[in-house]
Amino acid sequence: MAPLKFCANISWLFTELPEFTQRMRAAARAGFRAVEAAWIYNADLKELKTVKDETGLEFALINTPPGDLDAGDLGLCAVPGREQEFRQGLDLAVRFAKALDCRRIHLMAGRVPAGADRSAVAMEMEDTFVQNLKHAAGVLSQEGILGLIEPINTRITDPRYFLHSPHQAAVILQRVSHPSIRMQMDIYHWQIMDGNLTQNIRRYLPMTGHIQIAQVPDRHEPDSDGEISFSFLFKLLEELDYQDYIGCEYKPRGSTEAGLDWVTRYWNDHK
Repeated sequence: MAPLKFCANISWLFTELPEFTQRMRAAARAGFRAVEAAWIYNADLKELKTVKDETGLEFALINTPPGDLDAGDLGLCAVPGREQEFRQGLDLAVRFAKALDCRRIHLMAGRVPAGADRSAVAMEMEDTFVQNLKHAAGVLSQEGILGLIEPINTRITDPRYFLHSPHQAAVILQRVSHPSIRMQMDIYHWQIMDGNLTQNIRRYLPMTGHIQIAQVPDRHEPDSDGEISFSFLFKLLEELDYQDYIGCEYKPRGSTEAGLDWVTRYWNDHK
């Protein structure tokens, strides 16, 4: 069984440092061979590429632009009437991904409109999501990039996020039916929404292109106190021969470096 591959989410880790390029260097010094990030569009692309090349890091994942965060946006892929903005954001994400040789883009679904009843708008939002994903599949397949959709829990993190469970995501993936669109499995969100992690991982791993981890409920390091036994889940993923990246998307309890004992132990045990 091949060891698991971990990447540092530099939107969450190494935030003691203000610049993404500084965080990339810190991740490389800590032993990571890859990084991921949410929104890097305010950073200098040329500088990101220079540091990537100097450190030898792989860029594993970026997100599509969120839209207008101040106005309450958190992605546009499932938001009716915003299709053109989604396509413009996708084009920007592809430009960054190609420059950084990043092979995965999280296509953020977005939120149910404020004041709207989720059940009343669900079908229209799903139809919009499917059509935008089919468009994205055509764009991304030409570039050799994988598009990912990520269920985000509505119990703690974001009550209005449209895509909230792996079961809902699986239905949408079946409607899109394209190999360039897959699921992003965030263990933190899955545990909060559904639990039953072992069976859900077994069921949905074949349609998964990326995994992210954090302990529940406080979203700290995987070895912090919480509901999830990550030693068990890591063994399960090894047994299932998962070979893509696992993103470390958690809030360090203290400094990032002080909280990396868990991954250092894993690397040492799998040399």
